[in-house]
Amino acid sequence: MLAHLSAFVGLLGIPSLVGPLIVWLTQREQDPYIDDQAREALNFNISVAIYAVALFVFSFVTFGLGLILTLPAFLALGIGWVVLVIVAAMKSNNGEPYRYPLTIRLLS
Repeated sequence: MLAHLSAFVGLLGIPSLVGPLIVWLTQREQDPYIDDQAREALNFNISVAIYAVALFVFSFVTFGLGLILTLPAFLALGIGWVVLVIVAAMKSNNGEPYRYPLTIRLLS
């Protein structure tokens, strides 16, 4: 659960993948479940960062005209991030493995 909730350090201005990365690096040897869920949280937060950068690049490349599309997409991405992190933390707290949707599995 801590691996999922640690992503909320992103609300403090720290990249949201730092929290899950620290949990994964320090706790992965203790339990395969912790390793799995921390890796899942890290993959999700890396994916969200990639999607945010892609939206920013799109709005930049279109000289700001893409903001018509990217502003609602940024809003949806932010709301989806918060909701999915909370759902994952609740599922993980119950001992259920959780898989985030639309996640690029960079760490397997």
